[in-house]
Amino acid sequence: MRKSESYAALVIAAAALFFGEWLLGSQELYVRLLIGIGLGYALSRGYIGFAGSVNRAYTTGSTRLMRILMFMFFISALMSVAVLYGHDATSFDLWVNPINTGLLIGGLLFGFGMVFSGCCASGVLVNMVELLPQAIITLFFFGMGVFIGFPVQQTASWINESWLSTPTGTALGTKGVYFPDLFPNDGLNGYLGAILLTAVLCFLVIGVSYLYENKRKKSSTYRLQFLEHMQVDYMQRDLTKDIDITHVPQLFTRDTFERLFVNPWSMRTGAMVIASIFVILMGVIKAGWGASTPYGIWFGKLLITLGVGTEHIVAFTGMKAAPFVNPFFSHPITVQNIGIILGALLYMLCCGQFINSMKASLHISGKQIAFFALGGFCMGIGTRFANGCNVGALFTPIANFSLSGWIFFIFLVAGAIIGNKVAEKARL
Repeated sequence: MRKSESYAALVIAAAALFFGEWLLGSQELYVRLLIGIGLGYALSRGYIGFAGSVNRAYTTGSTRLMRILMFMFFISALMSVAVLYGHDATSFDLWVNPINTGLLIGGLLFGFGMVFSGCCASGVLVNMVELLPQAIITLFFFGMGVFIGFPVQQTASWINESWLSTPTGTALGTKGVYFPDLFPNDGLNGYLGAILLTAVLCFLVIGVSYLYENKRKKSSTYRLQFLEHMQVDYMQRDLTKDIDITHVPQLFTRDTFERLFVNPWSMRTGAMVIASIFVILMGVIKAGWGASTPYGIWFGKLLITLGVGTEHIVAFTGMKAAPFVNPFFSHPITVQNIGIILGALLYMLCCGQFINSMKASLHISGKQIAFFALGGFCMGIGTRFANGCNVGALFTPIANFSLSGWIFFIFLVAGAIIGNKVAEKARL
């Protein structure tokens, strides 16, 4: 472990905690920063990624991550009831997205793209710390895809209209299906029925995952993914350690530091932390987790920096000028995204692996660059068609009891399977 990296982590954490609000000039932005740091740290330490749920299952046969994501979705939805119950649902910025052709195509494109980039909209932020060249290429083309998709998202009825809608979805203006509306007489304003339906859908995916994994084991094509192997080793090591009840633990030791900040979490622990942070976000901000829209805004800002007129940006995207000309750190989700990068950085510095990871990530081929670009672009434009990414069209809608999240999930998996088949033929 590099002590210098650990000290750097302490300085960054202290600066964010004590100077974040002053630097950002807003309490809401400060909360977004802290939320982002928490998410980035949990994603890194729990080794949780949405893209990996399908990619690991396809390449190794392991569905551990897929099952953990279902656990996280259910816990997030369950805990969200504490925030939503007794309040007008329309007073929240719920992601009850429309169900339409755009959702299906967007899910396919996003799933397809995340195979080649090896990450998703939140994963690319974590990779800015762990796999910098890959992340920069992916993020650039992701932003390009979002930017090019802006005018389509603004005007296309096949993206904005919905085949199905319930009263809350209509009132929110998103025109989607809100599960509690389906159970008006369950005694808990629809939330009991919504929780039970969400549980059934999560357990259905878990059941299918077990069947698939067992099939791979029987065909001898199953292997534990190396990150999962590492987490299992750490858990077993802790379980087999002799506990000395007479020993008084010392606070300021390397062993204590590693236990508190370095040793990998189990995926279940990481999922619980992420779910808890999500519910805090819902309670404080009254909105869920989104990530991808700022990437298109960043791309637009880059074009303006390179000399493209703001009026041309506005005319092309059909959006207002404000997001493209306002200060960079004035956008709440931008601040949250930067927080995710900082959170991932803090964990890598605590591990003392930041410099080593950066050095190792510098070696990439031209073929990899081309596929990182393709993956980023497909994900970017897919988010505009589906009105969100892995968090904005999948995690948050499911936790917000939206049917759209489950439909997006089905097509994301289908797109990822197609992507993995193409990757096999391309020998990536």
